[in-house]
Amino acid sequence: MTTPREELLPSTRRALLHRVATAQTEGRSPSLVAAVARDGELVWAGGRSMVDGHEPDENVQYRIGSITKTFTAVLVMRLRDEGVLDLNDPLEKHLPGTGAGEATIAELLAHTGGLAAETPGEWWERTPGTDRPELADVLGEDPFKHPVGRRHHYSNPGYTLLGSLVEALRGASWEDVLRREVLEPLGLTRTSAQPQAPHAGGWAVHPWADVMMPEPAEDLGLMAPAGQLWSTTADLVRFGHFLVTGDDRVLCADSVREMRTPAAPLPTGEWDRAYGLGVDLLRWDKGSLAGHGGSLPGFLAALWVSEADGVAAVALANCTSGPPVAALAIDLVKIVSEAEPRIPEPWRPLPEVDKKVLELAGPWYWGTQVLVLRLTADGGVELGPLSGWGRQARFRPNGDGTWTGLNGYYAGELLEAVRRPDGSVSHLDLGSFVFTRKPYDEGAPIPGGVDPQGWRGF
Repeated sequence: MTTPREELLPSTRRALLHRVATAQTEGRSPSLVAAVARDGELVWAGGRSMVDGHEPDENVQYRIGSITKTFTAVLVMRLRDEGVLDLNDPLEKHLPGTGAGEATIAELLAHTGGLAAETPGEWWERTPGTDRPELADVLGEDPFKHPVGRRHHYSNPGYTLLGSLVEALRGASWEDVLRREVLEPLGLTRTSAQPQAPHAGGWAVHPWADVMMPEPAEDLGLMAPAGQLWSTTADLVRFGHFLVTGDDRVLCADSVREMRTPAAPLPTGEWDRAYGLGVDLLRWDKGSLAGHGGSLPGFLAALWVSEADGVAAVALANCTSGPPVAALAIDLVKIVSEAEPRIPEPWRPLPEVDKKVLELAGPWYWGTQVLVLRLTADGGVELGPLSGWGRQARFRPNGDGTWTGLNGYYAGELLEAVRRPDGSVSHLDLGSFVFTRKPYDEGAPIPGGVDPQGWRGF
């Protein structure tokens, strides 16, 4: 029986290699490298190259473009967790004088700050960062294209502002802070702001002929927090695992979960695609994927991770356009999760349980609808329908006998067990909704026992 710690089956490995080889050939990429991890461990890596015998491996650096934004978002979330800032703070509070200070930090993270997608002037990705020495050069005279907070509009300058915010509050360069607070603790030794050998060179492939030319690898200067980093597939799948589980040396599990929570639906208004806090989100038939894509002249990159399957996949190419690396990385996740479904952990009883919490487990009624409260292994509780469709949410304990909703309709809402003077439980209160042990319990507050004749036939 296959377990998550074993190597992938030969048939799965061949399917992955075939998908990568097809993408490199059809996308006409000088090289393409990919990797898959399961539960944080690298289980497959492969690459294809135009030069026989020189296939890149999981330790070759490629430029990862906007995946850099997710790293920058982690730095901002660390500042929030330390109490240095609040995500609802306007930028002006911590980084005054930018001309874009009315946007909140959360809005900049979620690309809802209304800022322009690009910088004014020449194409910033293909020109040196010294052309934009000041934030005024990045933002221009009119930085806003939309009302603040009204819509999702992807903004590279917005992440320059977040990088400058990190520098202002830490008193060090974005690059140094990132290395010290994220890369070193997570062991991402092959992720850096400047290329380190072995690394791929970037190429432009002619759209109508099989010829190519090298692309410049510019230092982006102030725009570095939006797209500067170089990394490897091995480092990135490890980072993808962190985006699911967290790491208390960097960010706790609750904070990375917050990053993966939709904060900005894309213009279609559907949650099939959304954006969290520095994380792109995609819903698919087995659940949801989190990650990010990236591109710079000469490079394409994509990282996707499935929390439900514990599978992360990365695809990197060294060409300006061609292979659809985002779709490729998604396909790699699907190949593994469908061919070799995750083996569930053995059932184990809770190590300990609070008796006052245990007595809350079981069925509750909201009016006539039956729901079930279950205890979870992490000390929280879940409340959801007994069967079929209905509101469902997880709750984390607050340490005082109450819980706060983490997702769904009840996200942020307070769940409390209301007790009688003798200590017995009267009902649950959830955002003013009353849940009782029997439908419309006459002993509970309104709407309990609303009809004086009670239940009757007709």
